[in-house]
Amino acid sequence: MTIDDRGHQIDVRGTTVEIVHRDIKNLHVGVYPPSGRVRVAAPLRLDEDAVRLAVISRLGWIRRQQAGFQQQARQSQREFVTGESHYVEGRRYRLGVTEHDGPPTVRLLNNTTLALTVRPDTSRDKREAVLYRWYRHRLRSRLPALLAKWESRVGTRGTETRIKKMKTHWGTCNADARRIWLNLELAKKPVLCLEYILVHEMVHLIERNHTDRFRQLMDTLMPQWRVYRDELNQSPLAHEAWR
Repeated sequence: MTIDDRGHQIDVRGTTVEIVHRDIKNLHVGVYPPSGRVRVAAPLRLDEDAVRLAVISRLGWIRRQQAGFQQQARQSQREFVTGESHYVEGRRYRLGVTEHDGPPTVRLLNNTTLALTVRPDTSRDKREAVLYRWYRHRLRSRLPALLAKWESRVGTRGTETRIKKMKTHWGTCNADARRIWLNLELAKKPVLCLEYILVHEMVHLIERNHTDRFRQLMDTLMPQWRVYRDELNQSPLAHEAWR
């Protein structure tokens, strides 16, 4: 959920830390889901030794945050066979696979069953690809209404949004290009989590860092954003996406 800048990495007592120097007053340390990645935004005046000391002073907090992410529920490796549990917009469904000599389809039969129809002898990887195309289409279809709702509130225009699988971010943005990337895995999460990530990245188009101003903007635009953030971080993580 950070912007798409490049920094450099250091090792602090066995913990990998990404450092990005910015024209800011205070040092900010963040630990990000799903893997507990550590990122430091440091003022230009601070050299690497000063940053290292600041990280060491926060190591206890950093490791508690990382431990929390490691304890989150994770889905086991999916085989895309009948009986498996799969998530759609925060709800768990039982997958039902049917073989049929025709084009593959995916649909929600009811509140409990996700139906996948494929040709006979379709491999596990091809079944996965069919389901993820459906996830992508479903996620993409939600974006126009959300952008229409939030562009005027946030004060952004012409925001380009793209979707891709990402291993370490729920979303990223490039402020110069006014482009936002959303993780395809958000199709599995509650819709309010998707909305929170979109707003989060739209605010980053205005304020690049997680500063007091950034938090004030989020508080004004989406007062319950911390609830949605925590719900997202506590929901099951896909084995394939985060391994």
